[in-house]
Amino acid sequence: MHNWLLPEYIEDVLPAEAARLESYRRQLLDLFRVHGYQYIVPPMMEYVESLLTGTGHDLDIATFKVVDQLTGRLMGLRADTTPQAARIDAHMLNHQGVCRLCYAGTVLRTKPDGLARTREPLQLGAELYGHAGIESDIEVQRLMVKALQLLGMRTLFVDLSHAAIFASLSHMAQLGVQQEQELQAALQAKDITLVEELVANLPEKSRRHFVALTQLNGGIEVLQQARDLLPASEAMEQALLELETVAKALSSADVTVTIDLSELRGYHYHSGMVFAAYAKGYAGPIALGGRYDEVGAAFGRARPATGFSLDLRGALQALGPAALHKGILAPAATDAELLSLIDTLRSQGQVVVEALPDMPVNYSELACDRTLQKVDGRWQVVAV
Repeated sequence: MHNWLLPEYIEDVLPAEAARLESYRRQLLDLFRVHGYQYIVPPMMEYVESLLTGTGHDLDIATFKVVDQLTGRLMGLRADTTPQAARIDAHMLNHQGVCRLCYAGTVLRTKPDGLARTREPLQLGAELYGHAGIESDIEVQRLMVKALQLLGMRTLFVDLSHAAIFASLSHMAQLGVQQEQELQAALQAKDITLVEELVANLPEKSRRHFVALTQLNGGIEVLQQARDLLPASEAMEQALLELETVAKALSSADVTVTIDLSELRGYHYHSGMVFAAYAKGYAGPIALGGRYDEVGAAFGRARPATGFSLDLRGALQALGPAALHKGILAPAATDAELLSLIDTLRSQGQVVVEALPDMPVNYSELACDRTLQKVDGRWQVVAV
């Protein structure tokens, strides 16, 4: 094996793409900032007890684990920043009211994931803590829509579901832990045949309810169908009402809202509404999120929470190859007028590359399409 080969699904990001990623990263963080979300930078590595508390099996198997040489304890490389943000809210900031946090950084996963099919996503997200009402769900989802529109996605599709619906049905049917996990996975995979097999030993009403989940997807009219097909309960009606409220709040000329009650991604992690955003030209969800009130409780300080995250590398893949912004090549010199002009151009945001003595000039390698030359006794920018 050559020393310069990288592991599978790990790759370098070269200058043109890196510049585009960084530009959009800054724009998104600025968008979060003007909405009141404060930037945090959690560590890449933590003890697994802290990193995985309350997050469920899926995140556990996605996390790389190593032994700390200082303490002998098991540590994990973060596969998701959301639990870290919940820990910071619960124990570091200790706010009593609403707390809004955002982040942007690399996460590592044991298997390739997401649109970019990488084990090293560049994850950006925003989280809102301390408010349990539907208003915070709407705020977070509207911010997600604005973030994706900033990335150039003008027409979006937001898919809504609610963890409480499946949880209510599971409680009514008195499912065991293993049966609940298997059924949840089958519903998530849209495997109707397997769902029917897994519920074959349940009472007839419960069988009908779980099979109905596989069919309850479409527009907002699905919610009335759910009221007709699913058992009536306070928790069920509250979940359906929340979905209806958010669907009406988000729907617009640029955002189409759909309902999919068998969408149970992150079921053991989320405690309320879950959502995913899609756009034309993308094979899967661009951004994911939901309510996860139980994670804060797992850290010893119960805090309602909702948020979303996206992989910036995956979100930009439909834009095509990135191109470097072309700069200006300045000759090697100590001329005061030339140096002053270079400083002025740079202060205006122009890229100015100074040539080095005795080195060949390759405009393509230097990413320059202009040069500084003396014309009629004055330094000027000239196209090459």
